[in-house]
Amino acid sequence: MDSVPALDEPLKKVLGGNTAKVMADHLDLHTVGDLLHHYPRRYAERGELTRLSDLPLDEHVTVVAQVADARVHKFDRGTKQRLEVTLTDGSGRLQLVFFGRGVFAAQKELLPGRRGMFAGKVGVFRNVRQLAHPAYEMLGKDDGAAAVEAWANQLRPLYPACAQLESWKIEKAVGTLLDSLEATGWDGLVDALPESLRLGRGLAELPEALLKIHRPRTKTDIAAARDRLKWDEAFVLQVALARRRHADAQLPAVPRAPAEDGLLDAFDERLPFTLTEGQQSVSREIFADLATDHPMHRLLQGEVGSGKTMVALRAMLGVVDSGGQAAMLAPTEVLAQQHHRSITEMMGDLAEGGMLGGSEQGTKVVLLTGSMGAAARRQALLDLVTGEAGIVVGTHALIEDKVQFHDLGLVVVDEQHRFGVEQRDALRSKGKQPPHLLVMTATPIPRTVAMTVFGDLETSVLDQLPAGRSPIASHVVPAKDKPHFLARAWERVREEVAAGHQAYVVCPRIGDEMGEDNGDEGAEPKGAARKSAKPPGKSSAKSPAKSPEDEAEKRPPLAVLDIAEQLAKGPLRELRVEVLHGRMQPEAKDEVMRRFAAADVDVLVATTVIEVGVNVPNATAMVIMDADRFGVSQLHQLRGRVGRGSAAGLCLLVSEMPEGSPARARLGAVAATLDGFELSRIDLEQRREGDVLGQAQSGARSSLRVLAVIDDEEVIAAAREEAAAIVAADPELAGYPELRTALDAFLDEEREEYLDKG
Repeated sequence: MDSVPALDEPLKKVLGGNTAKVMADHLDLHTVGDLLHHYPRRYAERGELTRLSDLPLDEHVTVVAQVADARVHKFDRGTKQRLEVTLTDGSGRLQLVFFGRGVFAAQKELLPGRRGMFAGKVGVFRNVRQLAHPAYEMLGKDDGAAAVEAWANQLRPLYPACAQLESWKIEKAVGTLLDSLEATGWDGLVDALPESLRLGRGLAELPEALLKIHRPRTKTDIAAARDRLKWDEAFVLQVALARRRHADAQLPAVPRAPAEDGLLDAFDERLPFTLTEGQQSVSREIFADLATDHPMHRLLQGEVGSGKTMVALRAMLGVVDSGGQAAMLAPTEVLAQQHHRSITEMMGDLAEGGMLGGSEQGTKVVLLTGSMGAAARRQALLDLVTGEAGIVVGTHALIEDKVQFHDLGLVVVDEQHRFGVEQRDALRSKGKQPPHLLVMTATPIPRTVAMTVFGDLETSVLDQLPAGRSPIASHVVPAKDKPHFLARAWERVREEVAAGHQAYVVCPRIGDEMGEDNGDEGAEPKGAARKSAKPPGKSSAKSPAKSPEDEAEKRPPLAVLDIAEQLAKGPLRELRVEVLHGRMQPEAKDEVMRRFAAADVDVLVATTVIEVGVNVPNATAMVIMDADRFGVSQLHQLRGRVGRGSAAGLCLLVSEMPEGSPARARLGAVAATLDGFELSRIDLEQRREGDVLGQAQSGARSSLRVLAVIDDEEVIAAAREEAAAIVAADPELAGYPELRTALDAFLDEEREEYLDKG
């Protein structure tokens, strides 16, 4: 490399076309800066034994291990041969296999006792984990003990790699960049941390941190580098969020204070119960925000069944009292219809303003969805534009250009993670001035995630369940290991129905009859195999599988239409069994939900369309089929549909995954606790953070490389304080040109849009 590359220089200009193309296509690394910040995932060191027994299936890995055995086997009547090599590390064994021409070269190098690095995709053959034709690099020749010793005394970085580019090749490319940058005094490297902050926190300079993360001499070097680089990520992100909060605070908004003796007071007087302390406290926070002359941006999170809808409704009534309108945006038609039904039932004649028999203090509550008939839709649109309707509940249909409001004062977004940036922003733009925003989620969020994902929102937490809610007992049903447990599950459903209650059965997909697109309304697992499901409680006839885990993963997911038919003819015959899924016509879905709510249906076999918002207090039991195919938080959401009345709830998590598998451990964690915040931590630990700016929202790859939003709470909280102080004193960052440059680089166009619209 003749000259030092700029950090935004394309890799193809400095590494060669083929290597750069592989990095771009398979590792999403495009510039010098991208590669420089592609940090090692771990380090190999002398005495360290990589746990071969823990290698994940179907993932590309790099391991450091010793050859224990190498043997050539002939087959096909001696005309062909394969080399089988056994690696060991003291904790387990891993097999390598080579065929054809690869046998001869590997046979000469892979000798017992030699140590090397091996990279490939982990597979299984005859229940033995193996790498087929792995790439490898030996660590010194068998007679070169000194070379092995020299290597073993170093910390060797192992990078996130792929089949087309092994870790040691990435290491060499990074080394080339480091040598060039170091030779020119790190010219062009932008340090985002203000010097006063860096010195005050005792953090390393950026060049030193980069050298130590890629070329550490000791574990202390790694720790110092990670401490510094975590601050880079946390601080730049928190500055971006602090600037967003500051900009929001400058926007004008109409204060929305409830009228005395108005609609809200009339509603409160009719409540047959007392609000929980949590609901009262959160309501005070919301009404204080609504009374200001800049837009509220508040996140309302709470446990399943904690009464978020009641809090949101009171906020909407307060806005209507002030002369404005409120809109609630729901992700599915089923949920929108459920919210509309719940709100009108809670309000009674207060929801019939201007109608015969309606209260004088009331307003009109309308529903707007994409599948409404033309006449009903025209009337709803007219009610909104004239201001006749104070509250509207709807799906994305609310966002269409034809929808106009008289005076939109509050937007309530339910389950906000299901909406894209453009959808939320389009609704907010319909106000004469920016409306107040209340975001609701029933997925509890750890504090550190709230400070990052929702860092531009003030947060309110409802962690207290209303009086009268019953506990939910949860159990894992190992359908394959103990099929009689599944039979007992259906007996329990019959017992609940016999006691006058109702039950849900949840399946991950709809069924073959639904056509090529077999998904539900934003909830179906992707990549579902399209084959007939097996009868409940019976094992599928399958060809021999590579492992129990693989067998369970490859099995097609169970489907609503299949399971409903089998239950109605089998273990739940004589009960009233019906189905509900996202591909049904809206009228049919609404009719089924009405009949289920009226106890005219005993068992509802459904997809995750019932995940949030559905409230049938008489439903006490839920059986979740293929529970291992759902995430932790989703299982917690589903479970929250039962135990909503005075009778105890029961949730049975059915799985064919073997005992000891990660999936069974995940289900065990869900069964062991009803604490949604604890489960959210488990969920995040398993999924990892992804892009805290909303990978699904921005489409950008992860911005977090060393910062872990679960483990690094202290760093995130401290960075938030530092960022808030700097932005308060200098919102435009005029005195921090390097921070501004780093922020511009961090906030690509899509991320900036995400923060602006969030």
